Amino acid sequence: MTPHLWIVAAALVLLLPLSGALPADDFAELAALTGPVLGFVVVLTVVAELCAGAGLFDAVADGAARLARGRPAILWLLVVAVATACTVVLSLDTTAVLLTPAVIAVARRTGRDPLPLALCVLALANTASLLLPVSNLTNLMAARSFDDGYVGTMAAPAVAVLVVVVAALAVLHRRALHGRYDVPPRRAPRDPVLLRVSGVVVLLMGAAFAIELPVLPTAVVAAAVLGAATAWRRVPITVPVTQMVPWRTAIVTAGLFVAVGTWHAHGLTALLSHLTGAGTGPGDLAQVAAVGALTANGVNNLPAYLALAPTVTGSDARLAALLVGVNAGPLVTPWGSLATLLWLQQYRRHAWAAQPTGLVRRVVLQGVVLAPLAVAAGVAAVVLT
Repeated sequence: MTPHLWIVAAALVLLLPLSGALPADDFAELAALTGPVLGFVVVLTVVAELCAGAGLFDAVADGAARLARGRPAILWLLVVAVATACTVVLSLDTTAVLLTPAVIAVARRTGRDPLPLALCVLALANTASLLLPVSNLTNLMAARSFDDGYVGTMAAPAVAVLVVVVAALAVLHRRALHGRYDVPPRRAPRDPVLLRVSGVVVLLMGAAFAIELPVLPTAVVAAAVLGAATAWRRVPITVPVTQMVPWRTAIVTAGLFVAVGTWHAHGLTALLSHLTGAGTGPGDLAQVAAVGALTANGVNNLPAYLALAPTVTGSDARLAALLVGVNAGPLVTPWGSLATLLWLQQYRRHAWAAQPTGLVRRVVLQGVVLAPLAVAAGVAAVVLT
């Protein structure tokens, strides 16, 4: 994140409503929509950091390396499964921040090139983020607008996108699936009891999210239990609290929301309605998804969703198509989603001995292949269901 960008965002949050550029009623409506979402992101990040401190992500990745028994193809499939589950339950940003270093460590321990596994994590962090409201901030903002319920509407597109993306990844990284590696020895966890507690908490939290219990209270309970367990087991927290709580990210996101809300107050909805159309036929839904994907790659998926959402109100199909576009589409540009920016930061930090030339180029090339396939599969599922 650009230094001091959060200061600019904080100024927007304060000045636009106070100056009247964002009317009070519009600001209140925006705060009611986005406030709980930002609170959830902060709490869920704390949950993820506590799980990482308990060794949960490292244990899962290490277990996958041993379970594959020296077969890279099986290890790849296990990484795909873990990345998908982590994204669905703990959100795409958690996958990018916490699973990427674990996967790089596993690749290093098994003598494999870390980039193919890490690129799979990146792709799935974005494209597996359609199934549950908690999987992506855009989903959380959209969840209340579905007449037939979020999961019931988005399950088919989520599965379609995932199947197509995993198949495409297998083709793109097929060379990395050959050969054998020496099975690494088992690593003993720092505290087995805390590790088990964190695993149970995540499973229960995922079940609560799946049945669509209120997400913020659920995450708060999970964070409280994990915090109490960490204190009980006297396991030191390696990440300072100021870094555990993503307050800068929350402020920048709030600034984006307020900026887009202000534009809407001055006619943005009418302008964008010409781009997204008004129908629910296959071509109309493809148009909505394409506009969403292009906008997300251009400016980031969060402001893209908030800008385009008012143009798809009153139709579950159009809203589903928009989510497919802004979630599965922003794979091409490094700034298309916060998860991609976080992934690049983590890869450069942890894979210092295996830095490929043109890392961003590799990300872009993978995205150019995956994004059209993922969006097309998701739209097709929306049309059929």
